[in-house]
Amino acid sequence: MSTFEPPAETLADVVLVDYGLGNLRSATRGLERAGAAVEITDDPEAFAAADGVVLPGVGAFREGMENAGPLREALTDHAEAGRPLFGICLGMQMLLTSSEEADHEGEGEVTGLDLVSGTNVRFEVDRKVPHMGWNELDVERDHPIVEGVDGEYAYFVHSYYAEPDDPDAVVATADYGVDFPAVVANEAGNVFGTQFHPEKSGETGLRILRNFVGYCAEQ
Repeated sequence: MSTFEPPAETLADVVLVDYGLGNLRSATRGLERAGAAVEITDDPEAFAAADGVVLPGVGAFREGMENAGPLREALTDHAEAGRPLFGICLGMQMLLTSSEEADHEGEGEVTGLDLVSGTNVRFEVDRKVPHMGWNELDVERDHPIVEGVDGEYAYFVHSYYAEPDDPDAVVATADYGVDFPAVVANEAGNVFGTQFHPEKSGETGLRILRNFVGYCAEQ
């Protein structure tokens, strides 16, 4: 049984972006348990009214960016205004500038949101790809999103991982034959993402989601 109790009141209003590739049901449940009132929408006008925006994602980088294309300006405006933007799994990869995935699939270059400068690269390890399973989080630097999770385990499903241009963008790492970023953030700290799925990561994931909701409430 979880050691966390559902909050007695709503702490923050959060938009969960619906662009056709998100794990919306479980993400909504996790965020609500963490104290958020959740609106699932593809309406850019809703972003401005929210305390924070969550960009979930399951699938390919090209499809993600194509589906989210109409929302690019609104997501960028939200981030550049200093407001919280949280990318999950593919959503985290979409925060970066580019990905090898499209080239690897023969689809040419695809541009990400470029809110965290860098690219996503494919695992080149003597292990099964995609990487699926539980891995320990090693927190590299302070950020509100990782408070209380150093050494805890989270659930990953991915074939590509982020390589930010700035090493300081790496907030936490995990190991899968190579140390890879498990959590990244921009310089201002308001744009961040997890390569793992917090909504599938038990108590660790709930802690991450509660950290996010608390961060939104403080802004």
